Amino acid sequence: MRQTRGVTQPSFTARGAVDLGALASARQNQAKAAAAMANAPAGLVIDVTEATFQTEVIDRSMSVPVILDLWATWCAPCKQLSPILEALAVSYGGRLVLAKVDVDAEQRIAAAFQVQSIPSVFAVIKGQPIPLFQGAVPEQQARAVLDEVLRVAASQGVEGSVLEASESDHEVVEEVADPRFDAAATAIDAADWDGAERAYRVILDTEPGNTEAQAGLAMVGLFRRTSSADEAGALGAAAAAPTDVAAQTLAADFDALAGRWQQAFDRLITCVRATSGADRDAVRAHLLALFQVAGDDPAVPAARTALASALF
Repeated sequence: MRQTRGVTQPSFTARGAVDLGALASARQNQAKAAAAMANAPAGLVIDVTEATFQTEVIDRSMSVPVILDLWATWCAPCKQLSPILEALAVSYGGRLVLAKVDVDAEQRIAAAFQVQSIPSVFAVIKGQPIPLFQGAVPEQQARAVLDEVLRVAASQGVEGSVLEASESDHEVVEEVADPRFDAAATAIDAADWDGAERAYRVILDTEPGNTEAQAGLAMVGLFRRTSSADEAGALGAAAAAPTDVAAQTLAADFDALAGRWQQAFDRLITCVRATSGADRDAVRAHLLALFQVAGDDPAVPAARTALASALF
């Protein structure tokens, strides 16, 4: 664990603390949330600051439960959980509100809730905070928790809606995940890298530009390369051989699994500068694959610029 601006930033690995299917489903969760939000009425998912906290959270919680999602841009588990919560908030049709708090920007709110790690999720009912869970959880578990929040809120007479009556009557349709990715996710859960690769290639055979499948294929490669390797040994070998392509790329893979994207990118860009010919091409290709897995992580744009500088 490491401290960032007063909040503990968790590290994670693809084995153990986070199941291997988590990254595979993260992009599907993001797409699902985006689809849900595209047609969602305003007010179901809101960003909250210290200035708006009283009105948007405390006052609103008198008539409808408010779910607080405390997150940060650098937090990898937050990127898994937030899309799930956003899609769920829409699916409840106004019976609850999701209030998102960036703990870096709103440190006093984080301190008030005694946040030690993120994501941290709370419910607020009639002005009273209720701790729900920390860390990324599957959609089914999150829904079960929110169902219980609604039950508790109803027992206290909090059964309002943030939507007007006419809007509340509209059917809320939950976006269904693309079933073509189910086979890949199942294979990843079983650590069947060959099966997962085949599933993604089936999609890419018909849609070569499918970015989700491209990222999934790159992610399977990451899992395959690290599945039988030792992290401590890999990092030690990389430290002892700064220009060894095999050592540096494997160490970068373990950095990526732990969410240390900046460290992974810096390692490979340094290796690009120190190599030439086929070795440089191999490192560049490896780095581009990690960019696909990292998606919209904040470290990616600067690393792309640094790579271009190193190459030219």
